[in-house]
Amino acid sequence: MIFKKGELFNGPGGLSLGAKKAKVVAPNGEVYTIQHQWSNDFDINACKTYGLNICGDEDHPSVHYGPVERLPIGERNKLGDIDCFVFGFPCNDYSNVGEKKGLNGTFGPLYSYGVKVLKEYKPKFFVAENVGGLQSANEGKAFIQILKELMQPSGDVEYEVIPHLYKFEEYGIPQARHRIIIVGIRKDLADKGIVYRVPAPTTPNSADYRTSSDAILNPAIPDDAPNHEKTTHRQNVVDMLNHIPPGENAWYIGIPEELQLNVRGARLSSIYKRLDPNKPAYTVTGSGGGGTHMYHWEEPRALTNRERARLQTFPDDFVFVGSKEAVRKQVGMAVPPEGAKIVFEAILKSFAGIEYNYVEPTAKLQISRLLV
Repeated sequence: MIFKKGELFNGPGGLSLGAKKAKVVAPNGEVYTIQHQWSNDFDINACKTYGLNICGDEDHPSVHYGPVERLPIGERNKLGDIDCFVFGFPCNDYSNVGEKKGLNGTFGPLYSYGVKVLKEYKPKFFVAENVGGLQSANEGKAFIQILKELMQPSGDVEYEVIPHLYKFEEYGIPQARHRIIIVGIRKDLADKGIVYRVPAPTTPNSADYRTSSDAILNPAIPDDAPNHEKTTHRQNVVDMLNHIPPGENAWYIGIPEELQLNVRGARLSSIYKRLDPNKPAYTVTGSGGGGTHMYHWEEPRALTNRERARLQTFPDDFVFVGSKEAVRKQVGMAVPPEGAKIVFEAILKSFAGIEYNYVEPTAKLQISRLLV
């Protein structure tokens, strides 16, 4: 049983790598997998990274570079039919860091192209992903509106949707990364008993969380690993980092006055923040100026892109294409592949009729409001 997958806003391929690695064997011996069919993104470097690692060719014709508005969604002869659909729609207008314009922003409405795919292809299931701030954008109205359109994208197709705030550190990911993932099962299939449930956390206790140091050191990253270039810092930055203990940031009280930052206004906690080697990393981000690159707990330096990729659970042979800053952006925008794999395997188990441990979704209240 192979589900052919379409994808919008593919990024470097975190969701797709998770889907590619997901595999379930049903009691009757039938193998359930997910196979790439086509994808799209506006970032040329992300498209090349995706093509290289997911398709084996950085210029693979099934990876369509360009604005989503120009993708021929209605022309199946150009894209190919699909059984499932994935889209991590842009989070810029929903992020807690920023103005949170939601549906009123430039990027907020782009989810609607995912709705167009559901109307046109009517896939058996879909997976949508966004930041946790989606729940509160536009006073919560944006989330309700998006769920409503995903539940019934057109008059002749409906979906049972299961939104949940996944805390990835509870699933063995060495990073405190919290994301809304919405899984939809086509209603005619759900009525026949194919029901997705939120997979239970694999490491629910904080004592069992995978730490940042374990992810980066075990095994050691080879010196010639791709995307592993170190940053050369100014001496004053090195001196300041040497006064910041693990887990602390640029506002640590023990930094000598001559090395302290002269910053007015908000003091973001992630500025020159060093990892705590005994805890999961804080959230890997893809943008930001000086002091936002994540910092080693022991060495006075920023993490390399390969170390950030380790925190995101990308394997060392996953090569990111582009400049150092372009790679940083890709790593930060991605969904951790090992987290995505858990979600996709739960979906495949649902279709294969295999039971698995589950928890109640966090967004039951929003769903109940829509069903009234």
